[in-house]
Amino acid sequence: MTSENNQSSIANPSPLGLLGFGMTTLLLNLHNTDIIPLSIVIVAMGFALGGSAQIIAGIMEFKKNNVFGATAFTSYGFFWWSLIMIWINPFQGIAAADEKSMGFYLLLWGIFTLMMFVATLKLSRSLQFIFLTLTMLFILLSIGDFTGIHFIKILGGWVGIVCGASAIYTSLAQVINNEYGKTMLPL
Repeated sequence: MTSENNQSSIANPSPLGLLGFGMTTLLLNLHNTDIIPLSIVIVAMGFALGGSAQIIAGIMEFKKNNVFGATAFTSYGFFWWSLIMIWINPFQGIAAADEKSMGFYLLLWGIFTLMMFVATLKLSRSLQFIFLTLTMLFILLSIGDFTGIHFIKILGGWVGIVCGASAIYTSLAQVINNEYGKTMLPL
């Protein structure tokens, strides 16, 4: 999520942010496909790598003057933190989330992600694929919550696994390409 025109003395934070996003997205969507239960494993990954690592990467992107990377990583980092708060509901007297409210929550994230996808049309194909599949994931999960049709959530989960895996690939491709000083893995 970096722009080659921005010069900075700090390392590229994009691989960290993409790895945090990708691993957490893949893990959560193993739950959405009913492969694993929602457990502390997903919550911990969401807080640490999905949330914290992406927020750190986003702050570093601000320092590099990369508006896209800064917006994406900090937003999705805080998405993970907000999702964890929804799951654990630490506020006494506040109603737990229901399917309708979760439908709107996921729809708003889907709309935001669609607009971020439009921004990727000037970036790499790998980022375009990540944001396209992420848009599809949010929309499918939103529809699943609005309709109560579990199969739609499972379908969304499979899209999420592909999305997460593509983000992991993009992260590691950036690291490997950087270390070798040439394109070893296409983006």
